[in-house]
Amino acid sequence: MIWLWAALTIAAVIIEAASAQLVSIWFALGGAAAFIAALCNAGVKLQVALFVGVSLILLIATFPLVRRFNKKNVTERTNADRYIGKSAIVIEDISNIDAMGQVRVDNQVWSARSSASNNIPKGTRVRVEKIEGVKLIVSPEQEIS
Repeated sequence: MIWLWAALTIAAVIIEAASAQLVSIWFALGGAAAFIAALCNAGVKLQVALFVGVSLILLIATFPLVRRFNKKNVTERTNADRYIGKSAIVIEDISNIDAMGQVRVDNQVWSARSSASNNIPKGTRVRVEKIEGVKLIVSPEQEIS
């Protein structure tokens, strides 16, 4: 059993080292506890109980910490958000149907789409409402209340 626990512990450590997340550290520590018990000539049932018990206790104790570290923010804020609410000029007619249109805001050219599904002609002053991917969603300034 000593070799079994040693192999299990080493395998769990290798898996943990190869992954970017916590996936097997609990089993490595449980295997180490069972390995020490095997070295002390403990019975197989005690070794298995130690492996399961230590792994389970560590898993339960560290679950909130692991969940907090693995929580991903759904929306990634970027400095492009500074354009929201700003005024822009249409430099290429905006047509959602044809999937075309560009605006200039703060001397930057962006692809743009209309928020109301209507065409917006070149030269119209628009307000940036939101950003979807790499496109600004705009509406003519006179429509904004």
